[in-house]
Amino acid sequence: MIRQFALFLAAFFCLAPALAQDAPAAPPADVRVALDTSAGRILIAVHVARAPVTAANFLHYVDQKRLDGTSFYRSVGSADYGFVQGGAQNDPRRLLPPIKHEPTSQTGLTHDDGALSMARYAPGSATGDFFIVLGKMPGMDAHPEAAGDNQGFAVFAHVVEGMDVVKAILAAPKSPTAGEGVMKGQMLEQPVKILTARRIP
Repeated sequence: MIRQFALFLAAFFCLAPALAQDAPAAPPADVRVALDTSAGRILIAVHVARAPVTAANFLHYVDQKRLDGTSFYRSVGSADYGFVQGGAQNDPRRLLPPIKHEPTSQTGLTHDDGALSMARYAPGSATGDFFIVLGKMPGMDAHPEAAGDNQGFAVFAHVVEGMDVVKAILAAPKSPTAGEGVMKGQMLEQPVKILTARRIP
């Protein structure tokens, strides 16, 4: 009996490495990024597992320091509801190639309070500009059943600390004349600088 048990243990330990190799790998953890701005720090969790294309694009901008010295320049809404937009502002010296669109219907992420999402024109045109949502904005999610451009915007991260800073940016004075088209009256009188954007442990 003891000999049989010993043989069983030996066989189990021989098989254990093979069993471990067959186990599915754990999904990558969120990556924390600190946006240090002239209004304070915004700490975000970038969802690399759920929005791999969009998250990787944002992290390329962070790692290459392409967001350092940019700003939050647009504010839509007031109090606790709206969004603020920032980033490269189409500066050709900062831009990386556009990325494939990742709709919320694919990622399962939504435009809820604190969500970060990519600014874009047509689907697949997003580069280095993003916005942060205050409140819930389901209208920005993908709606495949709707007519026209129904792909929504690509959520890739959420604020985990610093929503007070986001609210302060939302409430900052806007210029009545700056901006073109729908953006007229939505541009901040004094843009809020993004001093640095860095990964943190």
